[in-house]
Amino acid sequence: MDANEIKTAVAHQAAARTAAEAPFVNLSDPALVLGPDGRPAVSRRAPIYEDVPDAQWNDWRWQLSHRVNDLEEVGQILNLTEEERVGLSAPDKFRVDITPYFISLIDPDDPDDPIRRQVIPIGSEHEAFTAMMEDSLAEDRHSPVPGLVHRYPDRVLMLVTTQCASYCRYCTRSRIVGDPTQNFNSRDHEAQLEYLRRTPQVRDVLISGGDGLTLAPKLFEKILRGLREIPHIEIIRIGSRVPVFLPQRIDDELCAVLEKYHPLWINLHFNHPNEITPEVSRAVDKLTKAGLPVGNQSVLLAGVNDCVHIQRSLVHKLVANRIRPYYLYQCDLVEGSGHFRTPVGKGLEIMEGLRGHTSGYAVPTYVIDAPGGGGKIPVMPNYLISYSDHKVVLRNYEGYITTYEEPENYRKHDSAACSYCQHERPEPGQSGVLGLLEGERMWIEPKGFEEVHTRGNTEAHRLQDPSKWVPFGVGALEGQAGAPLRVIEAGEIADPEAEAAAAPAPEYGPGEEPRPREGEPTAAAHGELL
Repeated sequence: MDANEIKTAVAHQAAARTAAEAPFVNLSDPALVLGPDGRPAVSRRAPIYEDVPDAQWNDWRWQLSHRVNDLEEVGQILNLTEEERVGLSAPDKFRVDITPYFISLIDPDDPDDPIRRQVIPIGSEHEAFTAMMEDSLAEDRHSPVPGLVHRYPDRVLMLVTTQCASYCRYCTRSRIVGDPTQNFNSRDHEAQLEYLRRTPQVRDVLISGGDGLTLAPKLFEKILRGLREIPHIEIIRIGSRVPVFLPQRIDDELCAVLEKYHPLWINLHFNHPNEITPEVSRAVDKLTKAGLPVGNQSVLLAGVNDCVHIQRSLVHKLVANRIRPYYLYQCDLVEGSGHFRTPVGKGLEIMEGLRGHTSGYAVPTYVIDAPGGGGKIPVMPNYLISYSDHKVVLRNYEGYITTYEEPENYRKHDSAACSYCQHERPEPGQSGVLGLLEGERMWIEPKGFEEVHTRGNTEAHRLQDPSKWVPFGVGALEGQAGAPLRVIEAGEIADPEAEAAAAPAPEYGPGEEPRPREGEPTAAAHGELL
């Protein structure tokens, strides 16, 4: 070999050794997804922001200070409909503020874009509807001091600000949120903390608003520290949509502050899979690595996520990011939300399409936040008293009875136009009860299950014994049912061994015993199968 051949061979060996020693890269981790350029993946930017330097774009303060909020600014980014122009021009509209990052996720030419519907006002926001209320959850009635809602025995809601990174059009606190004249200051925070110091039954505090993560970092940490200095406060929770609207806010500095005040939990607010971007995945990854359990609360919204296929895609994407689906809320009876409301039956339909069709930890609890201040009521038999075509009657954990008015004008989900419905997730072999009635098997055997696998010996695996796959207590599935057991007369002492010796051999296998005749006792009647 000449010198060049030797060099080539050595280089090849070095490259092979480097490849063999390369660290494992988890391609399933959403926080590690790379873009075409080999750098961490990013979501799209609206053309108007293409020249913004990355350092500014990724600065959460820049994002907040460059939010768009009027007709002219929004019109430069989106092709607005006439109804949107009316909504944006209304003098008494609920506040509009959208971060450059979040508005860039919207398809500028699709008026039904699910993100667009959540943040762009339309004219029908101002239409009244039956049972509409300003404070539908009666939070002000349960406030012993401004900004503190004490509805449940052992936990409180602490409103620390009325400001958000962006504003949801269906906001349940639109009566105060977004209004700088209604904001809470340090004096209010101290009054809230003083109430908690004097109320030892409170063990759990939920920080919300507005959104606490929009506060100045030092002020937010001051609130956390004040809570942690109260001995009987066990759990602190943060309810935030900042990681959705402004994932740039979840930086190393914030996470270093948060992990000082454990046990700390955080619930986010995603309503649609399109909201979960590479930036969001990296932000949530930081939160989980800082030790915070992360949950999600969605609101069921007409035209946004009132589809079982959208909801299933959402929960799957959430758990892939280590976010636990927690609640699916029925839309509140608050002003401005009429066009978002769905019938309760739509929520039940979605839950029916999730439970059993995906993992239990991916299934949220469907709840109605009771009008009048009854708290969160799960929509399930113990709490659902009555359901008519226009009203749902519920009771809460205290026995408080309340009603939820159904919407009069619900525009049904258009499955023909929904890409999620047209490309629904396949579920081979999972056709449910209908499949059983049509004669499908009750289980799916792996390929080659009937073959004898030696595994070093000649014995078949124990699971290949067919008798182990016959369900117990369901009567004869195959073969012939035998004669019924002899009835023992009163006073007669049965000899089990003699009975067994005298009895003819059964003509059915294990688990194939016949169903008892009408009126005869069953094993379940004696609690043997309960």
